[in-house]
Amino acid sequence: MDNKNNVTEFILLGLTQDKTIAKACFLLFLVLYAIIIFGNLLIIITIKTSEQLDSPMYFFLSYLSFLDISYSTVTAPKLIYDLLVGKKTIPFVGCIAQLFMGHFFGCTEIFLLTVMAYDRCVAIHKPLHYTNVMNKHVCGCLVTASWVGGFVHSLVQALLTVQLPFCGPNEIDHYFCDVHPLLKLACTNTYVIGVLVVTNSGLISITCFVVLAVSYVIIMVSLRTYSSKGRLRALSTCSSHVTVVILFFGPCIFIYMRPSTTFSADKMISVFYTIITPVLNPLIYTLRNEEVKNAIKKLWSRKVKRSET
Repeated sequence: MDNKNNVTEFILLGLTQDKTIAKACFLLFLVLYAIIIFGNLLIIITIKTSEQLDSPMYFFLSYLSFLDISYSTVTAPKLIYDLLVGKKTIPFVGCIAQLFMGHFFGCTEIFLLTVMAYDRCVAIHKPLHYTNVMNKHVCGCLVTASWVGGFVHSLVQALLTVQLPFCGPNEIDHYFCDVHPLLKLACTNTYVIGVLVVTNSGLISITCFVVLAVSYVIIMVSLRTYSSKGRLRALSTCSSHVTVVILFFGPCIFIYMRPSTTFSADKMISVFYTIITPVLNPLIYTLRNEEVKNAIKKLWSRKVKRSET
């Protein structure tokens, strides 16, 4: 690893080289990114201004919406811009920064989704003790722990990558900088680094998966004591969370819990968890949640009344 690093920038090959498809993708992703910003901001504002949504579940949901905005912003603006230009370049420092921020927000979201599963587990398994167990201090600590965990993970990934020598070529067959495509370009044996990268991601994924699985086993067992109406209501709130976990967790596991290699499908799968999932999250949590829908209606009616006066 003592080879000279003479690469100052990388060339991103992007999603497509076809100009007609690129223009169509530009319009599509511009609309999707606008939906991400508007939909998730609407959820954040609704939760912060509604007294009916003053509970741990919605406290975590507001942070999930913030993470969706942040995570998509790491890659979407650059992707949208690059679809209109011929040569897509990114400086070496910018590439490492994008890698760091992408893993930071992405890993934090995985931890937060795990925390939300634990929250639902406590709410259903011990409803009488729920407010005492999930008080504001505990909720704040869990969110902070998610941010710290995401930071540590992304710092490890970035440090493992930045020490690699890049002496050419510098073309990344992707639309953003990520670990596996960069390992492919390094002019040294990256086997050990690749194992460490997969181990880092794997330990986090396995730990979170175990917590998620145990939480939902406890939830399903606890629901046997509920009435039919109570069971349906509990399953309604859990189904939204399970849907989001599958949409985000599944593609991430496919990309990061495997040996250091790249596949042609990686770019489309990455589009799914960096753009499509943040678009769907607000819809999943609003269309299937009467409390959120009612709070949005009240917020909208207050806005209309203010504009009329």
